[in-house]
Amino acid sequence: MRIRLPHLAVTALASLIALNSAWADEVQVAVAANFTAPIQAIAKDFEKDTGHKLVAAYGATGQFYAQIKNGAPFEVFLAADDSTPKKLEEEKEIVPGSRFTYATGTLALWSAKPGYVDDNGEVLKKNRFQHLAIANPKAAPYGLAATQVLDTLKLTEATKAKIVEGQNITQAYQFVSTGNAELGFVALSQVYKDGKLASGSAWIVPANLHAPILQDAVILNKGKDNPAAKALIDYLKGPKAAALIKSYGYEI
Repeated sequence: MRIRLPHLAVTALASLIALNSAWADEVQVAVAANFTAPIQAIAKDFEKDTGHKLVAAYGATGQFYAQIKNGAPFEVFLAADDSTPKKLEEEKEIVPGSRFTYATGTLALWSAKPGYVDDNGEVLKKNRFQHLAIANPKAAPYGLAATQVLDTLKLTEATKAKIVEGQNITQAYQFVSTGNAELGFVALSQVYKDGKLASGSAWIVPANLHAPILQDAVILNKGKDNPAAKALIDYLKGPKAAALIKSYGYEI
């Protein structure tokens, strides 16, 4: 049986669909590799709660900076530091007033082997391992933090020949997870979920051993007229996103 809707009802339904389509936009986001898991979780809630779709690319903050300067189509940038977004702000590449710190990162010394890394990081000082993975310190803030830890502990020279360098923190994690390096400096968020270590063994590096990893977000100029870009920034400031971010070991 075919149901015929009154003309006014059809018109109202069509208007509602058109209105929802107008409200639902897509936002292109450059995401620092350490924030991969949290933003994937946030994206699901963001789309469900706002109707907007988040399309993410993942990589090293320094590499994203170069891509943005070369005209990449990103509209929002979630960096792994505060200096790169600040530099973009000074160069007038972002929407004024959009920059804010969405998370403070935590560095971890991690091994895929249970019991290999002790709670105080003594395994690093004993220096009996063959390979130590870190992210490229010139492009990845977590890699820079790792070199600062080694400097602070006066282990730079002792470990120099054992460093295996990844392009970003994801590659550093992969070196360790595949066994190509016995241990490595990774973002705690990569190995931590819901308040506990997901696998292997880790030393959560004390924050006083390196400069703070303040992670800033900005709306880039390409996103200034996209409602979804502003909606994402607002969403990241809300309690639902904050709870998710904390569950991965970040500070807010």
